[in-house]
Amino acid sequence: MLCALEQFAPLPLQESWDNAGLQVGLTEAEQIVDEAIAKGCNLIVSHHPLLFRGLKQVSGANYVQRCVIKAIKNDIVVVSMHTNMDNAKYGVNWKIAEKLGLADVNFFAAKSVDGIEAGSGVVGSLPNAMAADEFILMVKKRFGVECAMCNQLLQRPIRKVAICGGAGDFLLDDAVSLGADAFITGEMHYHQYFDYEQKIQICVIGHYQSEQYTAEVFRDIIQKECPGVRTEIAETCTNPILYI
Repeated sequence: MLCALEQFAPLPLQESWDNAGLQVGLTEAEQIVDEAIAKGCNLIVSHHPLLFRGLKQVSGANYVQRCVIKAIKNDIVVVSMHTNMDNAKYGVNWKIAEKLGLADVNFFAAKSVDGIEAGSGVVGSLPNAMAADEFILMVKKRFGVECAMCNQLLQRPIRKVAICGGAGDFLLDDAVSLGADAFITGEMHYHQYFDYEQKIQICVIGHYQSEQYTAEVFRDIIQKECPGVRTEIAETCTNPILYI
């Protein structure tokens, strides 16, 4: 299964600061390990990696250490597919585009890594142009969010949509340059909401929310390449942000 995942999203596609690949712990929550144990699973595939930094001790003092201990005790393997899956063709951003029903999806901010086509974002077209307020309501419904952070509503129809899941604000200018009507991402710095009025519709829906369907990508790869292997999407909500 690990080979299948890494063939789909090779580790060289990850950013220099990332730590995708074979892990022990799991970033999102200790409860995921508990769920895996309860369901009799012995492999956890996570999007965000836990071990960005080395552990100096494994004493159970925090959830990172507890995840490591619990995974080892229960013979659970954990692998992470992070920015390599973000940058892979048909990866995280392509799944977002699929959920929005976009057509003619292609990379923007494209690059080639070891001869492999990759990119930090994708762009596609809506089947029918939409008014800005209708577009934002549609995005909120598709991703189950109560609130989207947006700039001034665009006064022209939205048809061409740029996407970067997670923290994608670094691609905002690229989205404008390629003529996108809207840019969807998970996080954006405050000052980037300024000076884009009527240039592009910014729609920020939350880091976790934007990438929530990535588990479907993992599931589909495993089911295709490893038929017969039982694959389940975790039911535990792993968003560390509380909305109060």
